[in-house]
Amino acid sequence: MFIYRVAVLITSHNRRDLTLASLNSLVRQRSVEGVEIEVFLVDDGSVDGTDKAVRSKFPEVHVLDGDGTLFWNGGMRLAFATAMQKGFDAYILFNDDTILYKDALDRVVSLARERLTSGVPAIVAGSTRSPLTGKQSFGGFLKRTHGITLKLEMIEAHPSKSIPCETMNGNFALIPAEVANVVGNLEATFQHQFGDLDYGLRAKQAGFEVIVIPGYIGDCFSNDFHGTWRDSTISFASRWRHLKSPKGVPLKEWVLFTRRHFGWRWLHYSLSPYVKTILSIMAPKNPWRRVKALSAPGR
Repeated sequence: MFIYRVAVLITSHNRRDLTLASLNSLVRQRSVEGVEIEVFLVDDGSVDGTDKAVRSKFPEVHVLDGDGTLFWNGGMRLAFATAMQKGFDAYILFNDDTILYKDALDRVVSLARERLTSGVPAIVAGSTRSPLTGKQSFGGFLKRTHGITLKLEMIEAHPSKSIPCETMNGNFALIPAEVANVVGNLEATFQHQFGDLDYGLRAKQAGFEVIVIPGYIGDCFSNDFHGTWRDSTISFASRWRHLKSPKGVPLKEWVLFTRRHFGWRWLHYSLSPYVKTILSIMAPKNPWRRVKALSAPGR
């Protein structure tokens, strides 16, 4: 019998209990016939004992050590590169704050294999919902044009059918080897955000499909913007510092992302976070809106 070998890629940093819970939800997945998984977890310089706890409770996991400067995208790149050296049939981006439902792996792999059999390899992504609100927190995106603006808008998960999309969050997204061999690894320029969104868009440009499975694959809280560059209640100096940080919108990375994917509108988008942050000082009663389309995996 043909064995479908899947590498699961994870990055962790100083949230031991949540990382262990996500791994536990992975190993408790309903058995999928003909599928074998290997887990590659990058612990990016945690000081809370994450690496030791993972090695103790999940000795089968390949733990790769980072120095604390990799952030999400850098850690996922390391895990991806390490797994690709061994060669797998598929690679799953899995965020360590996502708690999977027991049928998540089966549903994602089944759809990916179905697409492969039809001769059209596709990235298959799952949507998550917040356990606090029950609302969707991460998933797939479509490009939507509103006048002169072009935005990535999250697709509401359909309860019974898969939905084609433009790109996806990397909370639980399967990338077939046929796609990875063409698109390659995540973009090296990005430190923390944009890598998953950029990857899906590049896959589409290369002629592959991106699909969101029906329903939800698990629970994951939405990103909390309190104390970040989007938080209008903190000082401008703090917001500006967060804006330029790896977890904000570093100008070099944002320019690359917008130039690559937003066409002639890229200049407007590349400047907008900086302009809006500055203008918010003049209009403190109009707090910066959360841009849900650009939410990236938390760390």
